[in-house]
Amino acid sequence: MQSGATRRPLVASKMNRRHKPDYILVLLTVILLAIGLVTVYAISPGLSAQKGVGENYYVIKQLIAVALGVGAFVITSNIPVSTWRKIEKPLIYTAIGSSVIVRLFGEQVNGAYRWIQVGGLSFQVAELIKFVLIIWLAGFLTTRFKNNQLEDTNVTLKPIMIALALIAFFVAFLQSDLGSTGVMVMIMASMVFVIGMPVKKLLMIAGLIGIGTILLISTSSYRRDRLTTFLNPTRDCQNTGYQACQALIAVGSGGLTGLGLGQGVQAYGYLPEAANDSIFAIYAEKFGFIGICVLLGLLLALFARIKNIINRTADTYSRLLLVGILAWLSTQSFINIGAMIGLLPLKGITLPFISYGGTSLVFITGAIGLVFQISRYTSYSPVTEELINGSKNEEDTTSRRRFRRAYNSSTSGR
Repeated sequence: MQSGATRRPLVASKMNRRHKPDYILVLLTVILLAIGLVTVYAISPGLSAQKGVGENYYVIKQLIAVALGVGAFVITSNIPVSTWRKIEKPLIYTAIGSSVIVRLFGEQVNGAYRWIQVGGLSFQVAELIKFVLIIWLAGFLTTRFKNNQLEDTNVTLKPIMIALALIAFFVAFLQSDLGSTGVMVMIMASMVFVIGMPVKKLLMIAGLIGIGTILLISTSSYRRDRLTTFLNPTRDCQNTGYQACQALIAVGSGGLTGLGLGQGVQAYGYLPEAANDSIFAIYAEKFGFIGICVLLGLLLALFARIKNIINRTADTYSRLLLVGILAWLSTQSFINIGAMIGLLPLKGITLPFISYGGTSLVFITGAIGLVFQISRYTSYSPVTEELINGSKNEEDTTSRRRFRRAYNSSTSGR
């Protein structure tokens, strides 16, 4: 029988061999983008009438965003995973610089500085930060994992806490974007949980996040109003609860099969942010309960494909990238849909692939391109402990076991 040292390079070569990527992932993405285009097309006349622009103004801009997203997909799907680690620092500096620029020169909308105008297009800095956060944290945790430093407070915990503080400052404070901050926190939480960080340290981080959230809500009147509205959405439907009430009306009016593409009134000035934050309510009005089930089924199928790729990815860095992207898409979908049906407070969060808006669509589609690239180098069956490591060293296996359980009872990272 061959030794573990002899088997390891043979297994690695098989796992790293390029093969056919996951085209179902691409198919699901294309279908979701098409649904988004159809929805924006259906409400474009109503939105255009409010803004005094051409009837097809919004759908044309959405087509441009989709084209840019396809370009982002092509680029990221052809960049080797190892390259992301090499350009990590420039990406971080770009994200920080953009956060400063948006506060100094960005467009103020409803008291928040979130967008930089570039020609006729707007750029939302928070979407760049989400993408860069995943790239940085995957590399950081991979290094700590391989050096067996996950339990080292100075080397691992402190940098993570500093990153959280920077996110709170640049995104929650400077950009007044608590929704995106919540998505980033969930991205970080998912990745550090999966890598196997000790529970005590996770609880410590969770406690600090909870305290910070309370402070952010208590020091902002509009955030307090949103929380009050969430607890009792019908209390003041003419003022603070207006959007929540209109969203529930839109969802309910769709019935079983929806009112149809040319029907419905919510996009004609009744429902705020109809093309962005409230797009799910508009979609429900147009396509009804059956349409909602189709959309949720497609999103869950996409998440399942990513999870399937995670289970078959051999190296730790690639797995962490995938976990971050999955957390990003699923959390953002949950927050957007939950807010529209009254399960969560209203947040300025877009629905992936569906909402109108170029920056979110470009970065999310680019992230799918990264998943597509990683899917070229997976194994054909779930990766197991023995196949990856070729040994059963007790000290190393202890930390790897946490990594395995967090992903799947039968899978592991190295």
